[in-house]
Amino acid sequence: MLDNLTPFLVHWGITALSLWVASHIFSGIQFTSTGALIVSALLLGFANAVVKPLLIVLTLPLTLLTFGLFLLVINAFMILLVSVLVKGFKVSGFWTAFFASIFISLLSLVIGAFVTDGTPSQTIQMPHSGQWL
Repeated sequence: MLDNLTPFLVHWGITALSLWVASHIFSGIQFTSTGALIVSALLLGFANAVVKPLLIVLTLPLTLLTFGLFLLVINAFMILLVSVLVKGFKVSGFWTAFFASIFISLLSLVIGAFVTDGTPSQTIQMPHSGQWL
């Protein structure tokens, strides 16, 4: 069980660190407490895992028409959604969320490349007998 929990905690920490750095770079992003930052990172991860794929499917024609650039708008909406749901997290507007989402994504990618070794936490191997059951 701990093998599954560790990557989750690492990703949560990377997201929280990226949000914290973004709040210092963008004046339109503010956290009132550390608890709000931690909850925002958790909720942003949940929104990206559950809500974002649904939005991608619903806006697929628009995403294809813009050659994928509409995904940046969806990322901004995820940050705005989290700021509405978390009491101590404030985002001043759409454009702040838009540019902050780009920054957070890139920073998370860079930090994740240094923290993780790039290999998946679990590998699925084919059975040697040729039968899955």
